[in-house]
Amino acid sequence: MNVNLNLSPQYLECYPGTAFGLVLVTGVKPALNPSGFDQYKRQLLRRMRKKDRLAGIQERVSVYDRFFSGFGQTCPLPKHLKRTLDSGFPRYNLLVDAHFLAEMCAGILVAVTDFDRFEGGLTLDVAQAGETCLGMGRRVFTMKAGEIVLRDEKEITCVLCQGADEKTRVSDDTSQVLFYAFGVPGVAGRYLEEGLTIAAEALVEFGQGTSQGVRVYNEPG
Repeated sequence: MNVNLNLSPQYLECYPGTAFGLVLVTGVKPALNPSGFDQYKRQLLRRMRKKDRLAGIQERVSVYDRFFSGFGQTCPLPKHLKRTLDSGFPRYNLLVDAHFLAEMCAGILVAVTDFDRFEGGLTLDVAQAGETCLGMGRRVFTMKAGEIVLRDEKEITCVLCQGADEKTRVSDDTSQVLFYAFGVPGVAGRYLEEGLTIAAEALVEFGQGTSQGVRVYNEPG
């Protein structure tokens, strides 16, 4: 099972050298709170709180925050980071928790999705002014020119600065899990790889999944 992703000429022109990463984990058996997972999360929390590592995470979160502000949007990462540092990682379920681990431990923005719900191949693109799509909860997202979006062959499935759609949302039946990470100018692709690796490893160890390998696109050089 492979992910077919293309980067549009418009994206490459607007965001040269701005990376995008993804990893598909197949055969996952989601669980609400797998044995040993809480201890695993505490170990990662201790590591991310170390002074040097945390400084890098905070800097990348600030880069995302500035990028979101440029489109008049509020980045969720600063709020999530403060909550994690104050109270630890939240507990939802294995898939959502793995997504938070990736975001907080690497200081990047990650989406967790049901790969089987995408319709055809994927394209990383930029939006035209006034384009719309339905986000989670059927909220209507209206885009400004130049916003980074991910499309399948039918429609926009995620807007970097606004959120993902309802269609690809994970559920209790999800077994083919696609994590993807948007870079922004100033965030190197190695951090996307780091975060996505953390997410995939959690699903392999605690969800009996098989990682198809992290892929990072549009790295400079």
